[in-house]
Amino acid sequence: MPQPKDLDPYSDARAFYGAELRRLRERAGLTQEQLGERVFCSGTYIGMFESADRRPQQDLSRILDDLFDSGEHLQRLCRLARTSKVADYFADAADLERRARTISEYAPVLVPGLLQTEDYARAITRTTMRFSSPERVEDLVRGRMERQGVLEGERTPVVWEIIHEAVLRSPIGDHEVMARQLRHVVGMATRHHIVVQVLPFTAMKEAFMDSMVSVMSFGDAPSLVYTEGAGSGRLIEEPALVERSAQSYDLARAAALSPADSLDLLASTAEDYAKR
Repeated sequence: MPQPKDLDPYSDARAFYGAELRRLRERAGLTQEQLGERVFCSGTYIGMFESADRRPQQDLSRILDDLFDSGEHLQRLCRLARTSKVADYFADAADLERRARTISEYAPVLVPGLLQTEDYARAITRTTMRFSSPERVEDLVRGRMERQGVLEGERTPVVWEIIHEAVLRSPIGDHEVMARQLRHVVGMATRHHIVVQVLPFTAMKEAFMDSMVSVMSFGDAPSLVYTEGAGSGRLIEEPALVERSAQSYDLARAAALSPADSLDLLASTAEDYAKR
């Protein structure tokens, strides 16, 4: 983990927040561990904020301002540092994706964001945010596409996607949009670090998961889980709950079609859409 002194505090808002947190901590004569004890978290967690590895949290910033008697200084910086191109409830998880060593996702309703085409993402966003301006919709679509940069470059996570069969049978946009989307998933699954499986309707009695789940592992931190519902998301870091989600995911992986059979089903379904 990089130390705050290795960062340029003026490079972005998050780095500036980390530098200010470190300055206030050192002025108070506290180590990261001692500060963590006072605000009921670990010293490692404090270090992640100081090194800009984690987005600052508003509630914790309020507690820190009270502790340091710094007015609303960290709270104001927090609001600035939390500015994101993706939906706010997903922004923390999006940041963690960039650090993850493995990402294991289950998608019960929609094609996972990392595998979406631009047209598919736009169709979803227009439907779920039908009262938003076209500019806001396009901002979110661009953010979704930029997020997929995690799959490019030298350091890419191993990504395992389990897609429920219902996703294939629920058209988003027109039939051509769906055909292109499913073909895109097939193409992405040919990459060495991406595996895609389809969980068929018949497997529900063997592996039942009722919401989107993403299990992320890291080389320098414990695994965590992100779950998402309509317009909301939650990060889970409690070890027992993370383990339970990982076990449920393993059951779904075992019950799903093989990767080869999954790609055959995706490809044939894409052709069915193209013929309509």
